[in-house]
Amino acid sequence: MTELVILGTANSIPTADHENTHMALVCQSGVILVDCVGTPAVRLPQAGINLDDIHDMILTHFHPDHVSAVPLLLMNMWLMGRQKPLRIYGLHHCLKRIEDTMSFYRWENWPDFFPVSFHRLPEEERSLVLENDEVRVTSTPVRHLVPTIGLRFDHVGSDRAIAYSCDTEPCDSVVAMAAGADLLIHEASGATVGHSSAAQAAEIARRAEVGRLMLIHYPCYPHVQAGLVEAAAQAYQGPTSLATDLMRIPLNSES
Repeated sequence: MTELVILGTANSIPTADHENTHMALVCQSGVILVDCVGTPAVRLPQAGINLDDIHDMILTHFHPDHVSAVPLLLMNMWLMGRQKPLRIYGLHHCLKRIEDTMSFYRWENWPDFFPVSFHRLPEEERSLVLENDEVRVTSTPVRHLVPTIGLRFDHVGSDRAIAYSCDTEPCDSVVAMAAGADLLIHEASGATVGHSSAAQAAEIARRAEVGRLMLIHYPCYPHVQAGLVEAAAQAYQGPTSLATDLMRIPLNSES
């Protein structure tokens, strides 16, 4: 089964029950990690994911609540004896800064380090990131404080799709990216510069005509969470829910 595992749901301030937002697409051929925060060697096994099964990593943008643990993951993989190559995808703005960060750690002097390749994505709508026998992943620029991409996961062999807005203000590019998807996972940090409220996410879901809406990257205070789904219901009549940490979302079934 191809499934999306939600590894964290919080906005920039995590809690004991909500890690910063990141996720993993688990395929038969391997795991595609989307962003990397917290303590990967702890969080990934909690989700049943072996670090050695990660073949690809997609970085949405260079903010610490999305990519702060990339150096730690690379070091942990190396210390655990990894030999398999790892491919890292993202915009030049993000990848250049990740490479610079690793240079500060002098990773070129870490002996017998496994192969890591960086793949720069064009800032174009529905640009192909990668494709295997199970999923086709495309990226689309969205509207945040730094260059940022949203992602769409299309199941190969069916018409099922999941779209992920990442951090963004409401924008037409998310509508185009998510059009007709079974599920839109949209951030709900609040109506501030570079972000969206639950009601704004719902309006995007309505315009994109998605099957259902799931809110993520939300403030994790109970009194705030309690009103997010209700706020979204004012603009979008389809099923709406909050993403929860470690939940699993099948891509190739109606579940």
